[in-house]
Amino acid sequence: MKKKSIKLMVSALVMAMLGTAMVGCGNASGGAPANDTKSEGTKSEAVTGSITMSGSSALLPLMEKTIETFNKKYPDAEIGAQAGGSGTGLTQVLDGTVNIGNSDVFAEEKLDAAKAKELVDHKVVAQGFGIVVSKSLGIDNLTSAQIKDIFSGKVTNWKEVGGPDKAILLIHRTAGSGTRATFEKTVLGGDKSAENEALGVTQDSNGAVLSAMKENDGAVSYLGLAYMNTKEAQDVLKVTNLDGVAADKAHITDGSYKFWSWGHMYTKGESKDLSKAFIDFVMSSENKENLETLGFISGSEMKVK
Repeated sequence: MKKKSIKLMVSALVMAMLGTAMVGCGNASGGAPANDTKSEGTKSEAVTGSITMSGSSALLPLMEKTIETFNKKYPDAEIGAQAGGSGTGLTQVLDGTVNIGNSDVFAEEKLDAAKAKELVDHKVVAQGFGIVVSKSLGIDNLTSAQIKDIFSGKVTNWKEVGGPDKAILLIHRTAGSGTRATFEKTVLGGDKSAENEALGVTQDSNGAVLSAMKENDGAVSYLGLAYMNTKEAQDVLKVTNLDGVAADKAHITDGSYKFWSWGHMYTKGESKDLSKAFIDFVMSSENKENLETLGFISGSEMKVK
């Protein structure tokens, strides 16, 4: 009886060992165990490295806010962003000074065709711009023809376009500015000579324009709408209607408001590693709140292309 019991115990032990071995084989050949899946997930979350970008000052507020959000998820990634104008961004990404060049215009509009072909375009958002004046002027609407007359110097006093008797101060952007290029293309009808730089002053960024505008209640200029999303700006300045159309999301998405452009992030060759991760994040649903808060529009929402 004892021998029979011992035999049964040994058989049970062998069966148990075989069962354990079979489970181990099953994991090795049929898929990763739970801890491997977890480590793979951790691996996909590991985004590291360091990149820099420069260019469009209109896009800079979005880049800065997106970097903040991105770093909360990927704290080991280092991303630097500065302005300088779309032309600068395109030139610097082309010569390798930065990893990403941000631009309000297509590369072909700033570079010769051969150089433009070296860059890969990532159209990340649509962005609106506005004609900005002091609230004290009481100007609610300006037509394209009136704006052309103002920036060419033909109209020099606000009373000529329905405002008070006050001299107009023109605030221009530098020649490399994508905001200026968009202004000339969409509002001035492509007539670059209609912007008379001999009159008024010139600023090198949207932020500098905003500061100058707040200091002179007779000034007029054009800005990326993201710069008008603060109480400080809205207390003293306003975006006029353009040809009777408000500069809001509904009119930008359907194309009835014409002063807008695509926001581009250019890389030299295909984007990769941290550059790709960040560009993808800019366009992702995780960044939607930043777009909406700053007044940018995702490409999927645009009804015109």
